[in-house]
Amino acid sequence: MAQHPLLMRVVAFSITAANRAGEIIREVLNKGELGIVDKGKDDLQTEADRSAQRCIVASLNRHFPKVKVIGEEGAMDLKIPPEWLTNEADSDFLRNKCPDSLKNITEEDLVIWVDPLDGTSEYTQGFLEHVIVLIGVSVNEKAVGGVIHQPFFKTDSGAIGRTIWGVKGMGIGGIEPTTTPPDGRFVVTTTRSHSNALVQSALDALKPDEVLRVGGAGYKIIQLLEGKAHAYVFASAGCKKWDTCAPEAVLEANGGILTDIMGNHYLYGKNVAFPNKGGVLATAKGVNYQEVLNKIPTQVKETISKKL
Repeated sequence: MAQHPLLMRVVAFSITAANRAGEIIREVLNKGELGIVDKGKDDLQTEADRSAQRCIVASLNRHFPKVKVIGEEGAMDLKIPPEWLTNEADSDFLRNKCPDSLKNITEEDLVIWVDPLDGTSEYTQGFLEHVIVLIGVSVNEKAVGGVIHQPFFKTDSGAIGRTIWGVKGMGIGGIEPTTTPPDGRFVVTTTRSHSNALVQSALDALKPDEVLRVGGAGYKIIQLLEGKAHAYVFASAGCKKWDTCAPEAVLEANGGILTDIMGNHYLYGKNVAFPNKGGVLATAKGVNYQEVLNKIPTQVKETISKKL
Protein backbone atom coordinates (compact mmCIF):
# COMPACT_ATOMS: atom_id res chain seq x y z
CA MET A 1 0.00 0.00 0.00
CA ALA A 2 2.82 2.41 0.89
CA GLN A 3 4.15 2.11 -2.66
CA HIS A 4 1.20 4.17 -3.92
CA PRO A 5 1.54 7.98 -3.91
CA LEU A 6 -0.06 9.71 -0.92
CA LEU A 7 -2.88 11.33 -2.92
CA MET A 8 -3.91 7.95 -4.37
CA ARG A 9 -4.02 6.40 -0.90
CA VAL A 10 -6.06 9.31 0.50
CA VAL A 11 -8.67 9.08 -2.27
CA ALA A 12 -8.74 5.25 -2.07
CA PHE A 13 -9.42 5.34 1.68
CA SER A 14 -11.95 8.15 1.17
CA ILE A 15 -13.91 5.90 -1.19
CA THR A 16 -14.19 3.09 1.37
CA ALA A 17 -14.94 5.57 4.18
CA ALA A 18 -17.73 7.14 2.10
CA ASN A 19 -19.18 3.69 1.40
CA ARG A 20 -19.17 2.84 5.12
CA ALA A 21 -20.74 6.22 5.96
CA GLY A 22 -23.48 5.46 3.42
CA GLU A 23 -24.25 2.19 5.21
CA ILE A 24 -24.52 4.08 8.50
CA ILE A 25 -26.87 6.66 6.94
CA ARG A 26 -29.14 3.86 5.70
CA GLU A 27 -29.05 2.15 9.11
CA VAL A 28 -30.13 5.35 10.92
CA LEU A 29 -33.03 5.81 8.48
CA ASN A 30 -34.12 2.19 8.87
CA LYS A 31 -34.19 2.57 12.67
CA GLY A 32 -36.46 5.58 12.24
CA GLU A 33 -34.77 7.60 14.99
CA LEU A 34 -33.23 10.51 13.08
CA GLY A 35 -32.33 12.53 16.20
CA ILE A 36 -32.85 15.87 14.45
CA VAL A 37 -31.12 18.95 15.90
CA ASP A 38 -31.83 22.45 14.52
CA LYS A 39 -28.47 24.25 14.15
CA GLY A 40 -30.08 27.50 12.95
CA LYS A 41 -31.97 28.87 9.96
CA ASP A 42 -32.62 26.04 7.49
CA ASP A 43 -29.72 24.08 9.00
CA LEU A 44 -30.61 20.67 10.40
CA GLN A 45 -28.36 17.96 11.75
CA THR A 46 -29.36 14.33 12.29
CA GLU A 47 -27.89 11.28 13.97
CA ALA A 48 -26.86 10.19 10.46
CA ASP A 49 -24.79 13.39 9.92
CA ARG A 50 -23.05 12.92 13.25
CA SER A 51 -22.35 9.20 12.91
CA ALA A 52 -21.26 9.42 9.26
CA GLN A 53 -18.80 12.22 10.06
CA ARG A 54 -17.32 10.33 13.01
CA CYS A 55 -16.87 7.26 10.79
CA ILE A 56 -15.13 9.23 8.00
CA VAL A 57 -12.94 11.49 10.15
CA ALA A 58 -11.83 8.73 12.54
CA SER A 59 -10.94 6.46 9.61
CA LEU A 60 -8.96 9.14 7.75
CA ASN A 61 -7.24 10.36 10.94
CA ARG A 62 -6.13 6.83 11.68
CA HIS A 63 -4.44 6.39 8.30
CA PHE A 64 -3.27 9.97 7.71
CA PRO A 65 -2.66 11.51 11.15
CA LYS A 66 -0.91 14.64 9.84
CA VAL A 67 -3.59 15.57 7.30
CA LYS A 68 -6.02 18.31 8.32
CA VAL A 69 -9.60 16.99 8.07
CA ILE A 70 -12.43 19.54 8.29
CA GLY A 71 -15.98 18.24 8.73
CA GLU A 72 -19.24 20.16 8.53
CA GLU A 73 -20.33 19.06 12.00
CA GLY A 74 -17.19 20.40 13.71
CA ALA A 75 -15.02 18.64 16.29
CA MET A 76 -16.49 15.37 17.54
CA ASP A 77 -15.75 12.44 19.81
CA LEU A 78 -13.93 10.01 17.52
CA LYS A 79 -14.23 6.99 19.83
CA ILE A 80 -16.41 4.94 17.54
CA PRO A 81 -17.49 1.30 17.24
CA PRO A 82 -14.62 -0.68 15.64
CA GLU A 83 -16.88 -1.77 12.78
CA TRP A 84 -17.24 1.87 11.70
CA LEU A 85 -13.53 2.17 10.97
CA THR A 86 -12.40 1.48 7.42
CA ASN A 87 -9.14 -0.43 7.26
CA GLU A 88 -9.01 -1.11 3.53
CA ALA A 89 -8.38 1.19 0.61
CA ASP A 90 -10.37 0.81 -2.61
CA SER A 91 -8.19 -1.54 -4.69
CA ASP A 92 -9.93 -0.77 -7.99
CA PHE A 93 -9.11 2.92 -7.66
CA LEU A 94 -5.46 2.15 -6.88
CA ARG A 95 -5.06 0.53 -10.30
CA ASN A 96 -5.12 4.03 -11.82
CA LYS A 97 -1.95 5.99 -12.54
CA CYS A 98 -1.35 9.08 -10.40
CA PRO A 99 -0.74 12.27 -12.41
CA ASP A 100 2.96 13.21 -12.23
CA SER A 101 2.14 16.62 -10.75
CA LEU A 102 0.50 14.96 -7.73
CA LYS A 103 3.05 12.23 -6.99
CA ASN A 104 5.25 14.03 -4.49
CA ILE A 105 2.85 15.88 -2.21
CA THR A 106 3.12 15.63 1.58
CA GLU A 107 0.46 15.31 4.28
CA GLU A 108 0.99 18.98 5.13
CA ASP A 109 -0.02 19.96 1.56
CA LEU A 110 -3.44 18.31 1.96
CA VAL A 111 -6.75 19.31 3.47
CA ILE A 112 -9.74 16.94 3.40
CA TRP A 113 -13.21 18.55 3.41
CA VAL A 114 -16.06 16.32 4.62
CA ASP A 115 -19.79 16.85 4.27
CA PRO A 116 -21.06 13.62 5.87
CA LEU A 117 -24.61 14.16 4.62
CA ASP A 118 -25.15 16.75 1.90
CA GLY A 119 -28.89 17.33 1.65
CA THR A 120 -29.90 16.89 5.31
CA SER A 121 -33.25 18.65 4.91
CA GLU A 122 -34.01 16.38 1.94
CA TYR A 123 -33.04 13.37 4.07
CA THR A 124 -35.51 14.37 6.78
CA GLN A 125 -38.24 14.96 4.17
CA GLY A 126 -37.73 11.67 2.36
CA PHE A 127 -36.08 12.98 -0.85
CA LEU A 128 -33.47 10.26 -0.46
CA GLU A 129 -32.02 10.42 -3.98
CA HIS A 130 -30.73 13.93 -3.16
CA VAL A 131 -28.68 12.65 -0.20
CA ILE A 132 -24.91 12.57 -0.80
CA VAL A 133 -21.70 11.92 1.17
CA LEU A 134 -18.95 14.32 0.04
CA ILE A 135 -15.20 13.97 0.67
CA GLY A 136 -13.04 16.55 -1.10
CA VAL A 137 -9.24 16.61 -1.16
CA SER A 138 -7.36 19.85 -1.70
CA VAL A 139 -3.65 20.14 -2.51
CA ASN A 140 -2.02 23.49 -1.77
CA GLU A 141 -5.49 25.07 -1.45
CA LYS A 142 -6.86 23.75 -4.77
CA ALA A 143 -9.62 21.13 -5.08
CA VAL A 144 -7.91 18.15 -6.71
CA GLY A 145 -9.70 14.95 -5.65
CA GLY A 146 -13.28 14.18 -4.75
CA VAL A 147 -15.60 11.36 -3.72
CA ILE A 148 -19.36 11.64 -4.17
CA HIS A 149 -21.33 8.77 -2.63
CA GLN A 150 -25.10 8.28 -3.07
CA PRO A 151 -26.32 6.01 -0.24
CA PHE A 152 -29.79 5.47 -1.74
CA PHE A 153 -28.91 5.08 -5.43
CA LYS A 154 -30.43 1.88 -6.87
CA THR A 155 -28.17 0.19 -9.40
CA ASP A 156 -29.46 -1.91 -12.32
CA SER A 157 -28.39 -5.04 -10.43
CA GLY A 158 -30.57 -4.07 -7.47
CA ALA A 159 -27.66 -3.12 -5.23
CA ILE A 160 -27.98 0.08 -3.19
CA GLY A 161 -25.42 2.87 -3.29
CA ARG A 162 -23.11 4.43 -5.87
CA THR A 163 -19.69 6.02 -5.42
CA ILE A 164 -18.27 8.46 -7.97
CA TRP A 165 -14.67 9.66 -7.74
CA GLY A 166 -12.61 12.19 -9.63
CA VAL A 167 -9.01 13.37 -9.65
CA LYS A 168 -7.89 16.31 -11.79
CA GLY A 169 -5.47 15.13 -14.43
CA MET A 170 -6.68 11.52 -14.12
CA GLY A 171 -10.41 11.52 -14.82
CA ILE A 172 -13.45 10.12 -13.04
CA GLY A 173 -14.87 6.72 -12.16
CA GLY A 174 -18.02 5.14 -10.79
CA ILE A 175 -20.22 6.74 -13.45
CA GLU A 176 -20.43 6.82 -17.22
CA PRO A 177 -20.72 10.56 -17.76
CA THR A 178 -22.96 11.87 -20.52
CA THR A 179 -21.47 14.68 -22.52
CA THR A 180 -24.61 15.63 -24.40
CA PRO A 181 -27.00 17.54 -22.20
CA PRO A 182 -30.69 17.49 -23.12
CA ASP A 183 -31.94 17.73 -26.71
CA GLY A 184 -30.97 21.21 -27.82
CA ARG A 185 -32.55 22.90 -24.80
CA PHE A 186 -30.67 24.82 -22.10
CA VAL A 187 -31.30 23.34 -18.65
CA VAL A 188 -30.06 24.82 -15.37
CA THR A 189 -30.05 23.22 -11.92
CA THR A 190 -30.27 25.32 -8.77
CA THR A 191 -31.29 25.29 -5.13
CA ARG A 192 -34.48 23.56 -4.06
CA SER A 193 -35.02 25.46 -0.82
CA HIS A 194 -32.69 28.51 -0.57
CA SER A 195 -33.82 30.75 -3.41
CA ASN A 196 -34.06 34.55 -3.23
CA ALA A 197 -34.43 37.52 -5.59
CA LEU A 198 -30.74 37.52 -6.53
CA VAL A 199 -30.74 33.80 -7.31
CA GLN A 200 -33.83 34.26 -9.45
CA SER A 201 -32.47 37.26 -11.37
CA ALA A 202 -29.37 35.27 -12.37
CA LEU A 203 -31.57 32.40 -13.53
CA ASP A 204 -33.85 34.74 -15.50
CA ALA A 205 -30.85 36.26 -17.31
CA LEU A 206 -29.82 32.83 -18.58
CA LYS A 207 -33.28 32.23 -20.08
CA PRO A 208 -33.21 28.47 -19.46
CA ASP A 209 -35.78 26.19 -21.06
CA GLU A 210 -36.04 24.33 -17.75
CA VAL A 211 -34.86 24.78 -14.16
CA LEU A 212 -34.21 21.68 -12.05
CA ARG A 213 -34.56 22.57 -8.36
CA VAL A 214 -32.79 19.88 -6.37
CA GLY A 215 -31.17 19.63 -2.94
CA GLY A 216 -27.47 19.32 -2.16
CA ALA A 217 -24.47 20.58 -4.12
CA GLY A 218 -23.32 17.03 -4.83
CA TYR A 219 -26.64 16.05 -6.37
CA LYS A 220 -26.60 19.15 -8.59
CA ILE A 221 -23.17 18.16 -9.94
CA ILE A 222 -24.55 14.69 -10.70
CA GLN A 223 -27.20 16.39 -12.87
CA LEU A 224 -24.33 17.85 -14.93
CA LEU A 225 -22.41 14.56 -15.11
CA GLU A 226 -25.51 12.65 -16.21
CA GLY A 227 -26.38 15.16 -18.94
CA LYS A 228 -29.61 16.25 -17.26
CA ALA A 229 -28.49 19.88 -16.95
CA HIS A 230 -25.93 22.15 -18.60
CA ALA A 231 -25.20 24.46 -15.68
CA TYR A 232 -25.52 24.79 -11.89
CA VAL A 233 -26.20 28.39 -10.91
CA PHE A 234 -26.59 29.69 -7.36
CA ALA A 235 -26.07 33.46 -7.12
CA SER A 236 -26.00 33.69 -3.33
CA ALA A 237 -23.99 32.85 -0.28
CA GLY A 238 -25.22 29.74 1.50
CA CYS A 239 -23.01 26.78 0.74
CA LYS A 240 -19.67 26.06 2.37
CA LYS A 241 -16.27 24.70 1.37
CA TRP A 242 -17.25 21.12 2.28
CA ASP A 243 -20.20 21.44 -0.14
CA THR A 244 -18.07 22.34 -3.15
CA CYS A 245 -14.56 20.85 -2.74
CA ALA A 246 -15.47 17.31 -3.86
CA PRO A 247 -17.99 18.47 -6.52
CA GLU A 248 -15.45 20.89 -8.03
CA ALA A 249 -12.74 18.21 -8.19
CA VAL A 250 -15.03 15.59 -9.74
CA LEU A 251 -16.65 17.95 -12.24
CA GLU A 252 -13.33 19.46 -13.36
CA ALA A 253 -11.71 16.02 -13.59
CA ASN A 254 -14.37 15.33 -16.22
CA GLY A 255 -13.76 18.56 -18.15
CA GLY A 256 -16.36 20.80 -16.51
CA ILE A 257 -15.75 23.97 -14.50
CA LEU A 258 -16.89 25.13 -11.02
CA THR A 259 -16.22 28.64 -9.68
CA ASP A 260 -17.96 31.38 -7.77
CA ILE A 261 -20.49 33.55 -9.63
CA MET A 262 -17.73 36.03 -10.63
CA GLY A 263 -15.59 33.33 -12.25
CA ASN A 264 -13.04 32.76 -9.48
CA HIS A 265 -12.06 29.35 -8.15
CA TYR A 266 -12.43 28.87 -4.40
CA LEU A 267 -9.41 28.13 -2.22
CA TYR A 268 -9.59 25.14 0.14
CA GLY A 269 -6.59 25.61 2.44
CA LYS A 270 -6.63 24.82 6.16
CA ASN A 271 -7.08 28.48 7.20
CA VAL A 272 -9.78 29.65 4.76
CA ALA A 273 -13.22 30.84 5.89
CA PHE A 274 -15.83 28.13 5.47
CA PRO A 275 -18.66 30.09 3.71
CA ASN A 276 -18.69 30.32 -0.09
CA LYS A 277 -19.88 33.93 -0.13
CA GLY A 278 -19.46 34.21 -3.90
CA GLY A 279 -22.15 31.67 -4.82
CA VAL A 280 -21.61 28.89 -7.37
CA LEU A 281 -21.44 28.74 -11.15
CA ALA A 282 -20.68 25.36 -12.71
CA THR A 283 -20.92 24.04 -16.25
CA ALA A 284 -20.80 20.52 -17.63
CA LYS A 285 -18.16 19.26 -20.05
CA GLY A 286 -18.91 20.54 -23.55
CA VAL A 287 -20.79 23.63 -22.31
CA ASN A 288 -19.27 27.06 -22.99
CA TYR A 289 -18.53 28.20 -19.44
CA GLN A 290 -17.44 31.70 -20.46
CA GLU A 291 -20.69 32.26 -22.35
CA VAL A 292 -22.73 31.34 -19.27
CA LEU A 293 -20.54 33.50 -17.02
CA ASN A 294 -20.95 36.48 -19.37
CA LYS A 295 -24.75 36.20 -19.16
CA ILE A 296 -24.79 36.62 -15.36
CA PRO A 297 -25.88 40.25 -14.88
CA THR A 298 -23.21 42.72 -13.74
CA GLN A 299 -25.58 43.88 -11.01
CA VAL A 300 -25.73 40.34 -9.59
CA LYS A 301 -21.93 40.04 -9.64
CA GLU A 302 -21.50 43.47 -8.02
CA THR A 303 -24.05 42.75 -5.29
CA ILE A 304 -22.31 39.50 -4.38
CA SER A 305 -18.83 41.07 -4.63
CA LYS A 306 -19.79 43.67 -2.01
CA LYS A 307 -20.55 40.86 0.45
CA LEU A 308 -17.15 39.21 0.09
